[in-house]
Amino acid sequence: MKCNVGKTDRVIRILAALVILGTGVLFRQWWGILGFIPLLTAVMAWCPLYTLAGVSTCRTDERLPKDTSLHDSHTPLRINR
Repeated sequence: MKCNVGKTDRVIRILAALVILGTGVLFRQWWGILGFIPLLTAVMAWCPLYTLAGVSTCRTDERLPKDTSLHDSHTPLRINR
């Protein structure tokens, strides 16, 4: 399984999972266990729906443009944060 869930996406999924799980416990409803789905996908950094849709929010070096600070090129500069 290749990473397709990025850092920000993982944080959002964890927060959503906690809200869903907490709400399920608060109202004593079975659907609260659905909160384990976003929690599991955040922990694994892989989402099967993203795989089917061909989406990836995971940042890789392959997706970053090359450093062009020394070249005259039309590609943007790579900014490291």
